[in-house]
Amino acid sequence: MERTLEHFQSRTDLAVEERERFEDDDVEISGVSIEEEFDEETEIKVTRVMITTEKGAKAMGKPKGTYITLEAPNMSVPDEDYHREISAALAKQISQLLPKNKDEQSILIVGLGNREITPDSLGPDVVGNLLITRHIVEEYGKLALGRDKINKISGIVPGVMAQTGMEASEIVRGIVDETKPDYVIAIDALAARSTRRLNRTIQIADTGIHPGSGVGNHRNGLTEKSLGVPVIAIGVPTVVDAATIVNDTMENLIEAMEQSNQLKGIGNTLNLFNATEKHQLIRELIAPHLNGMFVTPKDIDETIKRIGFTISEALNMALQP
Repeated sequence: MERTLEHFQSRTDLAVEERERFEDDDVEISGVSIEEEFDEETEIKVTRVMITTEKGAKAMGKPKGTYITLEAPNMSVPDEDYHREISAALAKQISQLLPKNKDEQSILIVGLGNREITPDSLGPDVVGNLLITRHIVEEYGKLALGRDKINKISGIVPGVMAQTGMEASEIVRGIVDETKPDYVIAIDALAARSTRRLNRTIQIADTGIHPGSGVGNHRNGLTEKSLGVPVIAIGVPTVVDAATIVNDTMENLIEAMEQSNQLKGIGNTLNLFNATEKHQLIRELIAPHLNGMFVTPKDIDETIKRIGFTISEALNMALQP
């Protein structure tokens, strides 16, 4: 069977990494724009990728919309003060994407993923730390919380098909039909193309989400089209595939070869390959034994708890200012 280059591209859920793929090849994409800002004090970098045309969406392999990536190199470090700064920065970015059609809104927070598998438990962890208010407001009124204005927040962890026999989208669609929120916020673990972004990057998108797409396990998406209400997606890359690790090692090897008198020729030759060709070569070399392998850091248990709490605090700040 003939294989296309797409078959060999490293899996990623991050729009910023898709954009970088074209930058490596020195290609401009019509209908795709990018903005960057960097806070030197906190070392937090924010990148906005805006896909405005169908041509741009096809080139990027992602729907039209806005994708905001927040990168913090010390996000996995257990520093509470630093994580408060991340929460504040994330809350600011979330607020920019939220629909503002009325003062008080009803929001459903969906924690996607499998609570029993640590790298996939980010969504459930976030929902577990949220300030849930819908039941209190509906039972006792907003003054019970000491506020004149308050959003009604509800949360659900729909699990995965192996646990429930149902698509997460089917469960969420039923809840949306019954509770009629103004919009949905879905949180999920993602896959990255670069190991340096593992547990150091948060992506926010106004296009919804397709659970499992980064690891090749495609499920029905949670989108405005499928649910009937706007969907904001928040995700953190917690895994990379085996080809990504080999590719990162290969990049370091090529750099070392280029600095060696004896191996400079080999390094220069390998450096003539573009990013897609390198991934193709690597996947051919490791196939079929490692193509389905995904890797996560050894301290993932504590990291997921820490980042999950950071995201939940950002949501609490953004949704109940």
